[in-house]
Amino acid sequence: MLHAPTHLRSRPIQVGHLRAFEAVARHLNFRLAAQELALTQPAVSRQIQALEDDVGVPLFRRHTRAVELTEAGNQLLTAVGQALPRLDATVRHIRQSAGRRHVSVTTFASFASMWLIPRLEAFQRDHPDIDIRVEASDTAVDLEVTDIDVAVRYAPAERMPAPAQRLFGESVTPMASPWLLRSGPPLKRPEDLLRHTLIEAGDAYTPHLQWLTWRRWLDANGLKDAQPKRWLSFNYAYQMVQAALSGQGVVLARPPLVAENLARGDLVEVFAAGAYPQARLISPMAYWVLVSPHSRQRAEVRAFADWLLMQAQSTR
Repeated sequence: MLHAPTHLRSRPIQVGHLRAFEAVARHLNFRLAAQELALTQPAVSRQIQALEDDVGVPLFRRHTRAVELTEAGNQLLTAVGQALPRLDATVRHIRQSAGRRHVSVTTFASFASMWLIPRLEAFQRDHPDIDIRVEASDTAVDLEVTDIDVAVRYAPAERMPAPAQRLFGESVTPMASPWLLRSGPPLKRPEDLLRHTLIEAGDAYTPHLQWLTWRRWLDANGLKDAQPKRWLSFNYAYQMVQAALSGQGVVLARPPLVAENLARGDLVEVFAAGAYPQARLISPMAYWVLVSPHSRQRAEVRAFADWLLMQAQSTR
């Protein structure tokens, strides 16, 4: 039986029914929650009833064909939605720490493909007893509630928390394959670009990425409103670079991400900065490394973060 609000409970609630509560609150359906939890619907209903008895107020309004959260239910869901992922992540850490040493890393797909993965062999050679798990995603994860140890982020300085360490900054500049420079129309001056296909990101014209656009570069070099022979757009930076490597056009590339291609001569910076001061445009973005507060004391995580900083110094 539910207690009146005047009969306040002081003892902590039992936590065993919170997962059932979270599932019902997420689905707003007892049957779907029961299927997810591999329980019967009456069993889930009993867990919710016991939790409501324990809390002292209703958490759901039951209707004939649906349920909805009460105000108290919404308050509890906010807390449970934060607590359960942290609890699960902690359990994963405990289980994993009993086995092999490992480091889990999250970063965006282009950085993983173009900068991190080509260098990982060096870390694994020096640390053969540490397993590396890379999760490439363009969605930033919350290090407080996941089992990720290290995150590499791409953002301006004002958006990064105090513990973040800067890896390197960024600029953009036209690059092309040596084959295109030999066989295509000459590229001596910025206006020569208009006789070529220009490669850029398909989402570059969203407000927070406009400094990566050809439009910004052309305007800065006296070619306002000019149009090239053709545009070629891709979702990811590594796709853009791959198209440039195969001679399909000129890419507005970020030197830190193509340092290996430049060193091998697979890509060439089209215009010398001395001849054209605006050939390299500085971006307000930079690359940062963040270590999870739950992982800072682990030696393998510190080793990997230090290695990232050393590799970044080489890139700079």
